[in-house]
Amino acid sequence: MKIRTRYAPSPTGKMHVGNLRSALYEFLIARHAGGDFMLRIEDTDQERFVEGATEIIYRTLQTAGLIHDEGPDKDGGFGPYVQSERMQTGIYMKYAKELVDKGEAYYCFCDKERLASLKTEIMEGKEITVYDKHCLSLTREEVEKNLAEGKPYVIRQNNPREGETTFHDELYGDITVKNEELDDMILIKSDGYPTYNFANVIDDHTMHITHVVRGNEYLSSSPKYTRLYEAFGWEVPTYVHLPLITDENHKKLSKRSGHSSFEDLTEQGFLPEAVVNYIALLGWSPEDNREIFSLDELIRDFDYHRISKSPAVFDMVKLRWMNGEYVKAMDFDIFYAQAEPYLKQTLTKGQDLKKIAQMVKTRIEVFPDIPSLVDFFEELPEYDAAMYAHKKMKTTTESALGVLKDVLPILTEQEDYSNDALYQALLKYVEEKGVKNGYVMWPIRTAVSGKQMTPAGATEIMEILGKEESLARIQKGITLLEQTQ
Repeated sequence: MKIRTRYAPSPTGKMHVGNLRSALYEFLIARHAGGDFMLRIEDTDQERFVEGATEIIYRTLQTAGLIHDEGPDKDGGFGPYVQSERMQTGIYMKYAKELVDKGEAYYCFCDKERLASLKTEIMEGKEITVYDKHCLSLTREEVEKNLAEGKPYVIRQNNPREGETTFHDELYGDITVKNEELDDMILIKSDGYPTYNFANVIDDHTMHITHVVRGNEYLSSSPKYTRLYEAFGWEVPTYVHLPLITDENHKKLSKRSGHSSFEDLTEQGFLPEAVVNYIALLGWSPEDNREIFSLDELIRDFDYHRISKSPAVFDMVKLRWMNGEYVKAMDFDIFYAQAEPYLKQTLTKGQDLKKIAQMVKTRIEVFPDIPSLVDFFEELPEYDAAMYAHKKMKTTTESALGVLKDVLPILTEQEDYSNDALYQALLKYVEEKGVKNGYVMWPIRTAVSGKQMTPAGATEIMEILGKEESLARIQKGITLLEQTQ
């Protein structure tokens, strides 16, 4: 049988990282097996609908490279692909009534007051009202009378109270629950719309979906889904329930974290391909434990049986590192096109932006890192003289002062301010003094940058700054050090 997966988001805002991972895994499962990946928009919950959210779904999938084979914009013969449009065909009510006829569902006319009086039970830490099957005892005549009078109703699933229900998940194995734990969930709401749970089952079956991939928060609902499939006499699809994604504190990834959605991350300068690569590893690991994958390589290597059951931690430090690896590997012209706006907003004195871009390419992790890395080219920041002391370079503020005083006349006489010429002039001084390069270069780099970390060495920085500015900064360093002696 041809594998068919679906990504079925609700248009409620930006695409959460967990939703993107579901879409990615569904895409990879289908592509790996030469199957079909479908997009279905689940908009039956009108209260949560957000204007423009459907466009965000399309844009995110396109940017991430998750191109669907079928969807609202690509009819593959199983449309409509938007639930509100499917509802207009009468499909959900048709199947709900079929279950009523089979005794697997029933009309419920209970009003809000009666429902509010029902007892509650604690299930998985939540207080849930368990319906008492009151309307199941209504005769056919009573039901038809209520319908004829236009009395508001819902249609509920008729789950048994005795025995057990078992379903299989590819990661968790066989899971058995007692039927007494299964509430008679609503299938058709009082407004005529299907519930998410019911529409999901009907759509997945009628669209020939073979693999249902979703977060493990749906594990507790799966027995009720399974009973619906069995009530219709349909084959139950392959379930793959994905582990929770948590933040560094092992709490559920919150929208307030600032990096819970794909758009949040790309707006912060992360490359879409790096985000996709990283999200692929949130719960899945390849056989060889490698970490950098192109989308084509993920398609080739992805085996959903290697998905972990343990929660996956969203580690921003790891994502930044991975993004940095992608930046390093970028073609320079492509890199420069993205780096140029950040350089131009920081540097306004006619500096050689391309040369500076070459310096920072291997030093940044995300593009917004650029301004703070290069701003010293624009203006020397205030800095502490203690920065001149460096244990590894064996420099002190006293030795740094001596070096700067020694090299100032050498650099004043130097006419050629190219990196190579400057380096050779200073190397000669290093050899004469019989010291290591860092003993000389560290004080000079500190003086011309005023920073602990720079994207290049002292002579490369001076080439960009030019003779006049370089000498002025070294003189300022001498003055600062003299004041501390």
